[in-house]
Amino acid sequence: MFAHLIQGLRAAGLPTSITEHLTLMAAMKAGVAEYSVEDFYYLARATLVKDERHLDKFDRVFAACFKGLEPPEGVKIQDLPEEWLRKLAEKMLTPEEMAKIEALGGLDALMQRLQELLEAQKGRHQGGSKWIGTAGTSPFGAYGYNPEGVRIGQPDSRHRRAVKVWDKREFKDLDDTVELGTRGMKLALRRLRRFARQGAATELDLPDTIKSTANNAGTLDLKMVPERHNTVKVLLFLDIGGSMDDHVKLTEELFSACRSEFKHLEHYYFHNCPYERVWKNNRRRHEEIIPTWQVLRTYGPDYKLIFVGDAAMSPYEVTMAGGSVEHWNEEAGSVWMSRLTEHYRRSAWLNPTPRRSWGHVRSITMVNDLMEGRMFPLTVNGIDEMTKELSR
Repeated sequence: MFAHLIQGLRAAGLPTSITEHLTLMAAMKAGVAEYSVEDFYYLARATLVKDERHLDKFDRVFAACFKGLEPPEGVKIQDLPEEWLRKLAEKMLTPEEMAKIEALGGLDALMQRLQELLEAQKGRHQGGSKWIGTAGTSPFGAYGYNPEGVRIGQPDSRHRRAVKVWDKREFKDLDDTVELGTRGMKLALRRLRRFARQGAATELDLPDTIKSTANNAGTLDLKMVPERHNTVKVLLFLDIGGSMDDHVKLTEELFSACRSEFKHLEHYYFHNCPYERVWKNNRRRHEEIIPTWQVLRTYGPDYKLIFVGDAAMSPYEVTMAGGSVEHWNEEAGSVWMSRLTEHYRRSAWLNPTPRRSWGHVRSITMVNDLMEGRMFPLTVNGIDEMTKELSR
């Protein structure tokens, strides 16, 4: 039973053995999970996955094996009626209709209007341009279109123009075990390496041994030196979720390359723009928050800071307090960017979108200005340019 699940996990690279399979069967026989797909999911994950790095792979294999067995539950948004948020239709507007839609006049006006509608609206609404609902042109709701809106009750982005996202979203950690199809990234990153001999003398210094032995009339005189280590320290800030979902594979390859090349590597996740908090574990990013001030105090200016992200976001996220798409930030993203780049003068930004597209997105230009032009494309040549900049 469930042989297709075990075979799928093995094909995905999980070390699932017959022992874990028998444990799962014993738990099923004992009635731990009977008629609920959700209960079976957690039971199977607990018995078949021994390393948290494999959780994402398990989720993908499980979804492929049991897709369609149970309809997904409706989207639940605190303090908003669930029936408002069901997707009943998706309205595709013509370019002429889109051109007629205008923003309300800035972030403050947008949030004030949302508060007024929440107080005034009493029923569900579909279509139209005023109320909170679905398939319309109002700035508030789901499955419609507006150049600046607050997304409510829509699981995935469509036009990537939301100023705020009301829903709680789940991100996934990047897999640092991905094998690269090319050695290009690793070779480019090696420009950053700087070796020094530190610690106890454990390695034979052959030239000095020969010279000392000759000077000692042929009597062997061993000379030892400390082992050479790469002394470069790298701090990696990884943008995760949203539009970065399109670049997960490329970012994972970079993450893997960094893991193999740098002994002193620390990484943190952020979303869109760095603010007052970052995190290590995307599954617990709302509970295990790490203050950015703590990062600044922990890692000295000798670290080289590398941001990885597409920098595609609402300009409010960069310029305004409260502009974050997911939470109310007390200070603008530009303030935190300045603090980070002033502390880590050897810093750069790697962007997975092609360089030719940067000028079409206002926020990319803004972030590149904050980085003082130290934004590079996430390509082998771009990494090579970045390492030359960071090695100066």
